[in-house]
Amino acid sequence: MSDTNTANTTNTTNESADHVLTATLWYDEQHDINEQAHRAELIVRHEWNQFQEVNNEGGRANCQGDWPTFHQMRISQFLTWRIDLLDSYAQDLDDADAAGRNLLTEKYARMMESTEPERYHRELEPSMPKLDPERLDAQEAVIRQQVQWAREFRERYPKLGEAMRVLTTDQDEIGVTSFETYLRGELGTYSDRTFHKYALMIIDLRNAGVNITEQTIATTVILGGFSGLDEAEAAQ
Repeated sequence: MSDTNTANTTNTTNESADHVLTATLWYDEQHDINEQAHRAELIVRHEWNQFQEVNNEGGRANCQGDWPTFHQMRISQFLTWRIDLLDSYAQDLDDADAAGRNLLTEKYARMMESTEPERYHRELEPSMPKLDPERLDAQEAVIRQQVQWAREFRERYPKLGEAMRVLTTDQDEIGVTSFETYLRGELGTYSDRTFHKYALMIIDLRNAGVNITEQTIATTVILGGFSGLDEAEAAQ
């Protein structure tokens, strides 16, 4: 179980592990705080708290104790989001707490529809919030676009791409969850309000010729100490 990919997104040639922690805590410096970063940071910390409550078969997963990596990967995603989308997802997390739900638990459970379908349908599906067909169709449109972007990123940065999750659901197996399946699981936890805002953002990015995978991983490697994607690619 992991909320990260496996690419070497940390420049270990600079300063040991302390460098990683410093680079991923830049938002704690008062002069660096802005509204987007502040909202993103609060979300990552809220997700981390829910992540600690995820019950992993076989005991607590190692990634549940790796805050620096979790933070680096998750905040890189949220720093690509619009403020209204961040606010909406933050409300989803609050609403989940109030209702006794855990969105991180639900995300991993939804992934198991592909990786462990029999167990999912027997043990997990009955407790999952139901998504109507229209919502599912809209999610699949977003997923197709993002899989295309991820494929294009891998073609441009093959070494970084090779170290990431496998790409498509047909590559899933127990213990191996693809980018496509992970995204499907995550989108399924969003409220209709949040998903609508997310889908609009994806449409706008597509129309502007912007690849959100490239944006996200560029932020990840910069937080890891690289100057950008080209340097990170060369370091793989």
